[in-house]
Amino acid sequence: MGRFDRYMLSQLMVIFGFSSVVLVLIYWINRAVRLFDWLIASGQSATVFLEFTALTLPNVIRVVLPISAFVATLYTANRLTSESELVVVQANGFSPYRLARPVLAFGLIVAGFMAILVNLIVPLSFARLAERQVEIAENVTARLLVEGRFVHPAEGMTLYIRAITGSGELRDVFLTDSRNPDRQVTYTATQSRLVRTEDGPRLIMYDGMAEVLRMPDRTLAITRFDDLAFDLAALIDRAGAASTRRTLREASTPALLSGDPGLATAFRATSARMIHEGHSRLAQPLIAITAPLLGFATLLLGGFSRFGIWHQIFAAVGLVIVLYVLNNMVDDMALDLMPSGWPLLYLPNILGCAAALALFWAAANPQLFRRRRRQPA
Repeated sequence: MGRFDRYMLSQLMVIFGFSSVVLVLIYWINRAVRLFDWLIASGQSATVFLEFTALTLPNVIRVVLPISAFVATLYTANRLTSESELVVVQANGFSPYRLARPVLAFGLIVAGFMAILVNLIVPLSFARLAERQVEIAENVTARLLVEGRFVHPAEGMTLYIRAITGSGELRDVFLTDSRNPDRQVTYTATQSRLVRTEDGPRLIMYDGMAEVLRMPDRTLAITRFDDLAFDLAALIDRAGAASTRRTLREASTPALLSGDPGLATAFRATSARMIHEGHSRLAQPLIAITAPLLGFATLLLGGFSRFGIWHQIFAAVGLVIVLYVLNNMVDDMALDLMPSGWPLLYLPNILGCAAALALFWAAANPQLFRRRRRQPA
């Protein structure tokens, strides 16, 4: 790389690092408040909060990186223009295509970071986060099962367990559910067990009785049962209750692209949906190349002005907003056209790069867009 390329690339990387830290903090604080409330309500320590923070950061960084790269490009190009540095290098023969070389290198570096995040770090963090959520949800549920004491896990509910054996068997369980004002249900069982299922923890009661008291007519119905499953996940915060069900975001990219029917069954998805998700991961880093190029190309239009290049900056922001909107629209279209719709996921970035090339061409041929002066008669 030439000296100017290294200089401009260093400026881009410095602003990129600073803006990334600021945007990550802003974006993460909004999500951390809810996470903190749930963990504190679940009785977790600050160490668990820090662990969950570290596991959610990769996804936050993935979202922020393209925006930060675009902001860094706008700021650097605006500063170089206002200080006439771009004017000097253009006067020395640098074409818009030549000026775009450090921006392209910058976009490739950011896209490389994103590719590592999207295809490796983020799936691993989601998988570990799901495991920890299951563990915490089970711990919260386990704390409801207290031996020899009446516990009120939710408003209108009372739970009593006479004894808990070393093998985890619950003896003589009493459970009252009066959350419905028109109906009160009381469960009693001689034996019970806590079982983990795909939809959350269940309390399996054996050899018991359910008494249903209907408040409007004050009638009582009694049903005896050999076994009955009660959803304990309803007793804890559903925002924190995690399921053992695997999701596509936890799978590796090669596994998604394979479209293996066996894996699709495990993820409760279709093979076409897996392939769509895999190509979506491959397409996401490309926006880190398209957005900086599109923004830089827009800022090269119009040349130097004492009043700045605010019109070009607003135009660049508008173009990138259109790029993101197009990304969302194409994603929905690709889902509707599965399994053959995945090539559409690459279309927004292709169109964005084509628009950037057109803008570079316009910046390289400004004479074609200037009004011809009328010759005097």
